[in-house]
Amino acid sequence: MTGEETDLRERLIAIAHGSGWFMGALAAVRELGLQDWCIGAGAVRNLVWDHLHAYSTPSSLSDVDVAYFNPADLSQETDRALQEQLSARCPEVPWEVTNQAGVHLWFESHFGHAVSPLRSLEDAVASWPEFATSVGLSLCKGGTLSVLAPYGLADLFSMTVRRNPARVSVATYRQRLVEKRYRDRWPNVQVVPC
Repeated sequence: MTGEETDLRERLIAIAHGSGWFMGALAAVRELGLQDWCIGAGAVRNLVWDHLHAYSTPSSLSDVDVAYFNPADLSQETDRALQEQLSARCPEVPWEVTNQAGVHLWFESHFGHAVSPLRSLEDAVASWPEFATSVGLSLCKGGTLSVLAPYGLADLFSMTVRRNPARVSVATYRQRLVEKRYRDRWPNVQVVPC
């Protein structure tokens, strides 16, 4: 890891520590006792881009993605039960809990093409739609934060939206650009077209 990447990780951790809602969300997920998990994607992107834009109020999130990896239990009922536990603890948070080990079972019906099973949580995070959102944070037992960023944090901190071709088609990326309205929400964002 380069010195610059280390600096960006430290900066991300400081931003997360400075957010009461985000630290509360991490603490709630840690209480579930999952072995391999993170809060990632849009929740981390919004946290950082709101900070970089000096927004005093967090921007709205359609969901807070909780990703975990458990190949021994691929049941969507388990995901729902975990999501219900989180909703009981923090009802104001729009939780979405997904066992990344089972994504291949439903991906085709949602996105129109089949994918291979993921091998780990890091493999899952590395498949998320944009490089800037391929980032996850977890709260360790000692209170330290762990950063999972397979592609690094440069796109996240430069506010660059760039398609991650690992699993996202050009059509899906273009649709996300329209739906997410990145430039409307964060004027300093740079969008890389396909």
